[in-house]
Amino acid sequence: MMTSTPSLTDTADSGLDERSMHLRRMVIRSMEMGGRGHPGPAMSLIEILRALYDDILRVRPSEPAWPDRDRCILSKGHGCLALYAILADKGFFPVDELDTFCQLTSRLGGHPEYGKVPGVEASTGALGHGLSIGLGLSIGLGMALAARLRGAAHRVFVVLGDGEINEGAIWEAAMAAAKHGTGNLTAIIDYNKLQSYGPTDEVQPLEPLADKWRSFGFETREVDGHDVGALRRVLSSLPDGGTAPNAVICHTVKGKGIPDAEHNAAWHHKSRLKDDELDQLYAALGGR
Repeated sequence: MMTSTPSLTDTADSGLDERSMHLRRMVIRSMEMGGRGHPGPAMSLIEILRALYDDILRVRPSEPAWPDRDRCILSKGHGCLALYAILADKGFFPVDELDTFCQLTSRLGGHPEYGKVPGVEASTGALGHGLSIGLGLSIGLGMALAARLRGAAHRVFVVLGDGEINEGAIWEAAMAAAKHGTGNLTAIIDYNKLQSYGPTDEVQPLEPLADKWRSFGFETREVDGHDVGALRRVLSSLPDGGTAPNAVICHTVKGKGIPDAEHNAAWHHKSRLKDDELDQLYAALGGR
């Protein structure tokens, strides 16, 4: 049985370091300026994306289209506030541009758009397509399969939501990934166990989730998705040059770092936040 959530002003130790808190403040700043956003999905993603972009991905922020870069697709496109924050933090575009989120002339929309936002590898948000795009079932030969056929060294990482993997296209792509020996493909599941309108175990139970991915031929690992050190260890230990695709199940908390938002489906999307609500959000994250 779920216990009552504490006040936003309760700043009990969340286990997050200053960098993680800083990235969350960047997300809230974007929401403040845009008047809307998906804070719950963004907050469960931040450590996953942080570990990828800080330590794992071979990318060049000054050269986003570098041919030998690793590709990272945020399939759960509604979590784009976390992606925008990390891309700006890494220098793909100016941090000040986050203030334009969801404004009429901005390239930072409510879902990420390929070809407009530097560092965004695919336009996503119609859930269930990121793994297919990464494998190549939707566009051309695709990223992972094309790289393998060309003998290219880059890898493809696809970040999926747990509610999203109710979609049949995910499992069609998973079958094809194993068949084609795309060992350069990694599916990362943000397993916060809560989708837009309720717990996943009520909407569509996923367990045994790790066994499902293994049965589809994926080398599968599980990790605390907010433990940056553990994420680094798991992601850096993925086989390089194998034939089996990889799956990393990240156990996370929706709304992590904001007490009222944690485990709360009402925070999947928020709009028109009042000044006092914003003050409380920043207070929960250590101030503006």
